[in-house]
Amino acid sequence: MSAVFDAQCTECPRLAGFLAQVRTDYPTYYARPVAAFGDVEPRLLIVGLAPGLHGANRSGRPFTGDYAGILLYETLHQFGYASAPVSTRVDDGLVLQGCRITNAVKCLPPANKPETAEIRQCNHYLQAELAGLPANISILALGAVAHAAVLMACGVPAKAHKFAHGAVHELASGQRLYDSYHCSRYNTNTRRLTPEMFKAVFAKIKSDNG
Repeated sequence: MSAVFDAQCTECPRLAGFLAQVRTDYPTYYARPVAAFGDVEPRLLIVGLAPGLHGANRSGRPFTGDYAGILLYETLHQFGYASAPVSTRVDDGLVLQGCRITNAVKCLPPANKPETAEIRQCNHYLQAELAGLPANISILALGAVAHAAVLMACGVPAKAHKFAHGAVHELASGQRLYDSYHCSRYNTNTRRLTPEMFKAVFAKIKSDNG
């Protein structure tokens, strides 16, 4: 199985069929597997869950054009990773410096919920992304699914590192995994994740890595 990212991938029948319907319903949308975005030699890799219907699935760039991207890009800009605090379109000129963003699952899932088999099927792309990055890179998992996907990609048993907001995990690979609740509309509206909580995770990453 090739690990090279494929924007035409149809390995997951349910997701491929759903995307075909989305392209019919929204003919101007990107509606294909979404590639990682950012610095090719990052100090920080951010791993989200999957493209959002009206965000990355529409624009073709992770967390671009949807609610979840508002807090993320604002925070990235505040900590010096992004050239602008807002990400609206793929041609908006925004550049990431020292940071790269990807997703555990590259395709939009129905109801934003990928199945376990789909997460496993897509994991070879994340494995390839991590293999091509420095061993001492910091990884930020947005949510428990992304956390588990990173561990899977690193060949680490899920039970070895439990997800918890603000947790830091030292992986045998030498990489350090940080956890945060996902910056979704649900989490921010319910105050499960506040901007202060989210930015505290980035402050910890910055402190740990100089």
